[in-house]
Parts: sequence; C-alpha cells; structure tokens
Amino acid sequence: MKFIDTLKNIWSIAELKDKILFTVLILAIYRFGSFVTLPGVVPKALEASAASGEGILGLINAFTGGAFNQGSVFALGIMPYITASIIIQLLGFAVPYFQRLQSREGESGRKKITQITRLLTVFITLVQGGGYLAYIKSMGAISPNVSESAFWLSNIIILSTGTIFAMWLGEKITDKGIGNGISLLIMIGIIATLPFSFFAEVKTQLAQSGFLILLVEFVALFFVVLATVLIVQGVRKIPIQFAKRMVGRSNDDVPSAGARDYIPLKVNASGVMPIIFAQAIMFLPPMLGGLVIGQQEAPSSFLMSLQDWKSPIYNIIFFVLVVIFTYVYTALIVNPQQYAEHLKRQNSFIPGIKPGTDTQEYIDSLTTRVTLPGSIFLGLIAILPGIIANMGVNDGFALFFGGTSLLILVAVVLDTLQQIESYLLMRKYDGLTKTGKLKGRGGNGMQIGASM
Repeated sequence: MKFIDTLKNIWSIAELKDKILFTVLILAIYRFGSFVTLPGVVPKALEASAASGEGILGLINAFTGGAFNQGSVFALGIMPYITASIIIQLLGFAVPYFQRLQSREGESGRKKITQITRLLTVFITLVQGGGYLAYIKSMGAISPNVSESAFWLSNIIILSTGTIFAMWLGEKITDKGIGNGISLLIMIGIIATLPFSFFAEVKTQLAQSGFLILLVEFVALFFVVLATVLIVQGVRKIPIQFAKRMVGRSNDDVPSAGARDYIPLKVNASGVMPIIFAQAIMFLPPMLGGLVIGQQEAPSSFLMSLQDWKSPIYNIIFFVLVVIFTYVYTALIVNPQQYAEHLKRQNSFIPGIKPGTDTQEYIDSLTTRVTLPGSIFLGLIAILPGIIANMGVNDGFALFFGGTSLLILVAVVLDTLQQIESYLLMRKYDGLTKTGKLKGRGGNGMQIGASM
C-alpha cells in the first residue's frame, strides 16, 4: 500500500514525472538501436558466438545487451567513451595541462576536458570499430553482395556515429532525465540479457543437478547482492563540531554553539567507476590480440589467458586493476584540502584535530584507510563471476553473480532511487516551508564519495 502511495506521489510531481518519462524514452531508443544491423552484415553468421557465450567476446556482448553479436550500430556501446575517460583521468595525474583543467579552471576547464574526451572517443571508436569489423569478417558474416571496401568505409562511419549518438543519449539523460545517463545505458544493456541467462541456468540445473543446487545458487546470489548493497551504502562518519553560532535568531536551521554533526565518508567513495575502468582496460587486449592471433597460428598462452575471463591470469590482473583504479578515482573525487577549507569557512572542526593542514592530513589518512577494504571488496566482486563459472554455473548467469554487472546494477539502481527520493523530500520540504513548520537542519551537505 505504501509502495502504491509512493508511486502516486512520484506521478503527482510534474517535473519528476517528465524526467522519468524522458529517461524511459531515451533508453527505449537506445535498445531499439541495438537491433538495427549494420549494412552488409549477416546476423545469423554471428549466432554461433552468441550461443556459446564464452570468452571475452561473450562478456562484451553482455555489456552491450546483445548488440555485439547482432552486428548492431551500437555494437561498441559506450565502451570507447569509457576508455577515453580513463585516458583523460590518467593524464590528469601526469600532464600539467590536464591537471590545470581539472583543478583550477573550474567550469571552463570541465568543458574543455569534455571536448577533448569526445574527440578521443571518436579516435578510439575508429580503432575499435576496425577491430570489430575484422572480427565480423573472420566469422564470415559479410554479405557476398556487398563490396569489401564499401563495407569497411560505411560501417566504420556508422559505428563511430552510433557510439557518439549513444554518448549523446547518455548526456541527455543526465541533463534532462533522472540518474546518470552513461551508467543507465550500461545497466539497460546488462538487464537485457538477464532473462535469457536466468532461464538458461534454471533449465540447465534442473536437467543436470536438480532443484537443490539451483536453490543454493539463488540463496548465495541473495547474500552477494545484500553484501554489495551494504558496501555501496556503507559510510565512515567523521564527527564535526560547530564552534560559535548566533542563538536566538529566526534561522532554526543553524546549529547553536557546540552542536555536533558528521561528514559521511563512503567506504566505496569511488562508486562503480573503478570496475568500469578496469573492465574497459581488459577489453583492449582481445581487440588488439585479435590482430595478432590472425597473424599467428599458435598465439601465446598468456594472450589466450587474457581473452578468457575465467582464467586465473585474467582475474589476477583484473583484481589488481580494480584496486589501483579505486585508489586513483578516490584521489580524484575526494579532495581533503577542499573539505578542510569548507569546515574552516563554516566555523566548524573535527574534535581533537586542529583546523587547516591537520584536518586535511587527517581526512586524507582516513580516506586511505577506508579505501583499502572498499578496493578489496570491488576486486573480489570483479573476479567472482570467473570463480562461479568455474564451479559449473552457466557463463551468462555467472556474470550476474557478482562482477561488473552486479555492481553496476546495484549502484545505478540505488543512485537513481536516491535521486527520486530527493525529489520527494524536496516536495515535502516545500510544503512544510509554506506552513511555517520547518524544524531542524536538512543534511550536512558534505558527503565524501561518488554516488556512481
């Protein structure tokens, strides 16, 4: 009953309703494009790869919602954009020009970074598009009625346009819809393959192992999802105290002298981005390796291991990358100096810690300690599908048994629900304000960590 009332409340807010409908429309357009086949491609020739679902190509196909194995105009999805974002983020650590754009030039700097990222996305799409078309050719999926030169030229342009269009759709969702657009596009692709993987696993286990094994899998999946939600939502509260405030004025939302509050430091401050970045990096060796394998009759075992997401070598490298990117991305989004300055301006302090440099060093050290368990958890979640698949679980279903798929689904759903909840709270806040019954302070407004 409460759920129905909540839905009614959501629908009664015109702005929120419009944002939700706009988001659904954009996602529908994106899914429709996933079924539009590239000219000259024979989709049936790619069904063997789709049916097997093995190797890194099956993983890529899962992230694109089946578009990869359908020869779709969205076959590359927004992975080139993710890769470009990784490169720009890393350049922000090593190149003074990008450091200046990220930290000193404010809004103009962010716009410049966005432009550079888009240009780099086009370049990466051209490279990955060439690799994808080479894969299609190796599968014998090119129509004999189409000239090879026309096939390559036209489809390189179409793939690049498709990726740019998908990136534009994601940006439109972020600007005019609800939730993070890029993350939602990834999520909708993952969800698209869930029903097929679920029923395939049920059919397989009932035929081979029986109902008990299937029940154990679902119970284990429940606890994995529960642990993921707890870690994503977990915070380390940093207590703060307000030194001096004027008392007796009409501003009820201003704390009196000695009032206490806290800064919520997220255990997973970097959100889902490190695992997305690491996954994008792991996608590169197969793309480049395909060219090498095409020239060698006996590719190295190491290269073959990098193309198998269930191999120990792949999972070890994947785990290390996730841990590294967690620290890197946390360092990018958590600025201890900024929080120390904010506390000083608000005439507040952390009990037992001197304002200024000491506060900055304290937040920095605490962030480093809290990031360690968060990074390890992300790494374990990332490699869990490979472990589960080696235990006999269907490959497609194993991808939802942890890994990037689960973390993205949990993080994106929670982030979107939080944004919807904020609209509901804002509506309630406005109503209380009009009646003059506002009491207490709204939140602290200082959350350390990304919501994505």
